[in-house]
Amino acid sequence: MRRIIAGALGGLMILALACTKDDGSIDINTPAENPPNILLIIADDLGKDAISGYSEGSIKPTTPHIDAIRNSGLSFTNFWVYSTCTPTRSSIITGKYGYSTGVKEVGDILGNSENILHNYIKSETNNSYSTALVGKWHLAGNVNSTFNPELLGMDYYAGLLSGGGGYTEWNFTEDGVTTTENSYITEKFADLSIDWINAQEKPWFLWLAYTSPHTPFHAPPVGMHSQGNLPAYSDGMDPMPYYMASIEAMDFQIGRLLENMSSEERENTLIIFIGDNGTPRQVAQSPYSRNTVKGTLYQGGINTPMFISGKGVNRVGTEDNLINGTDLFATIAAISGVSVDQIHDSHNFSSLFTDHSQLRDFQYSEMYDGTNDAWTISNGRYKLIESANNGQELYDLINDPYEQSNLLNGVLTTDATNAKAQLESELSNIRR
Repeated sequence: MRRIIAGALGGLMILALACTKDDGSIDINTPAENPPNILLIIADDLGKDAISGYSEGSIKPTTPHIDAIRNSGLSFTNFWVYSTCTPTRSSIITGKYGYSTGVKEVGDILGNSENILHNYIKSETNNSYSTALVGKWHLAGNVNSTFNPELLGMDYYAGLLSGGGGYTEWNFTEDGVTTTENSYITEKFADLSIDWINAQEKPWFLWLAYTSPHTPFHAPPVGMHSQGNLPAYSDGMDPMPYYMASIEAMDFQIGRLLENMSSEERENTLIIFIGDNGTPRQVAQSPYSRNTVKGTLYQGGINTPMFISGKGVNRVGTEDNLINGTDLFATIAAISGVSVDQIHDSHNFSSLFTDHSQLRDFQYSEMYDGTNDAWTISNGRYKLIESANNGQELYDLINDPYEQSNLLNGVLTTDATNAKAQLESELSNIRR
């Protein structure tokens, strides 16, 4: 039976000793006596229609531990990433858009010269943080690689270097050595994270990148999900319960990880949970469709879940600021004590943990599918999608949040005309 530790996560809202402002809130950008640990959890192929806390989708998994993170902090409604996993991961770890790094599609390789987030934190805080990445790397190409991410400046890497493989037979890399692993990958990543956290004597930053709930659809071990006795999956079967079971198994392991932390360590940890791109088309739910989810620049492909709670977060509820995946670079660096407001294409949004204010005027994403370059930009109301091959689309996300009506098929209002010109101008600035 699944054990629910929502009560334990409630402790994450206890704001421990740090520099306190006159209004009683914590200034997370001021060096503290007890710097926070930072846990970034990435779910693979998880859209808003596949998790509680968002109105999209009618079938939801049972996820008490992710729910506890959400319920004790902030749920972001306008978080944009890339439409597939490799460029999203690159944008977070570099703080740069894909057109700058050359990482715009699955299988692209991140250059060794990039100053990744882990190394930036270590160098800018005088090596005061331990840093690690456990799980899916997928920034060294699609084939099995001998590359060791530790060479880029992190203290520890263990996980799956490529994007492929199954859940019970996969290539495991640790300390630069790759072997065949047969343990359930979601549980193994939790085991590795628990062991690494327990070994730390300094504040830490851990990027935990699950492969769940990415295909292949499968039946996770009994006891990790509530989807019943699932037979082995085969083509032609309904994939939805298998997809939900994979999410629930991930949630089970997140709960186990948090439960293995002492109460003091949990209270001093900030948790960020995100989806790296939209839901796969096989399990897309209304109001999305198979053609507006993963692999597209429509909202179902790039507007994904993000929940943040824990140390320094004293707001609870929804936050509608425009946030890019790139912004996690500056934000996580600032939480670790780096004095940074903006770097590369990344904006520090940690001020939202204590107060609401508008930070970005625009958000941006892009994709390359092997034949066609495309990019998109939004000011929160109007969203412009441009394709090198197929022209433009313009949507009013306030009145048409799921992009049913391309405004360019009719006569534009003055407001829409002005917005389009403004978005085109900002695109030129971004891609100059």
